[in-house]
Amino acid sequence: VLESADVTVGNLEGVILAGGTASKTCTNPNACYLFRSPPHYAGYLRDAGFDALSLANNHARDFGEHGRSSTMLALDRYELSHSGRRGDIASWQQDGLSIAFIAYSPTRLSYLLNDIPTAEVQLAELASEHDLVVVSFHGGAEGETATSLPFEEEFYLGETRGEVVRFSHAAIDAGADLVVGHGPHVPRAIELYRGRLIAYSLGNFATHVGVSVNGTAGLAPLLWVNINERGEFVSGKIYSGLQQRPGGPRWDREQRAFQLIRR
Repeated sequence: VLESADVTVGNLEGVILAGGTASKTCTNPNACYLFRSPPHYAGYLRDAGFDALSLANNHARDFGEHGRSSTMLALDRYELSHSGRRGDIASWQQDGLSIAFIAYSPTRLSYLLNDIPTAEVQLAELASEHDLVVVSFHGGAEGETATSLPFEEEFYLGETRGEVVRFSHAAIDAGADLVVGHGPHVPRAIELYRGRLIAYSLGNFATHVGVSVNGTAGLAPLLWVNINERGEFVSGKIYSGLQQRPGGPRWDREQRAFQLIRR
């Protein structure tokens, strides 16, 4: 499924880096998450079919901005596009269309999810220069209780995680054509707004140790979207996966991810 799409995007929550020193201090060693993969793993992402990856999330800087720079270099080496750090926007030509991919989060030195007026200006400019604009955002509360949208500013561990509905609507009003969210680590609702699709969270997809894959956190939806050359939603499908350790995601015959998103 990943390979067969014209464009496949995802959120890379972690760092691609050989060695390095962690930049954050953990007050509770039993709840300390640092995600790092070796550089050749970028090749697995390319071989799986990914075209562009978000580096705007709360683990993209687990090894400082040096770690995010290393991730960008590794992705460049395997000809994978990326966005996340301010100034880093993926832009390419495909099938006669110009496409932009930009990623937002409430984290340092990233395109800021919380600064909606600035995002509106950025997206309006991208829309004037591209046929299609795809927005990724990392926001919303976390955990199995975070499946429902509160329609207000959200927090996790005392940190603001943005107003994802207001941000997504503003993004489309400014010219975005597809908005895809992640961050809660569980699936959330999708919405058709002004003819454009918003997925408020696609949860987790493929994780190793550390992050919980219990219950709804183990649901791994893949969202397939057909849009026309004007960016309008035409049709779509949710492929339901289920994470298991140590084997990774597998197809879920019970379609639990789809059932949860529809509900």
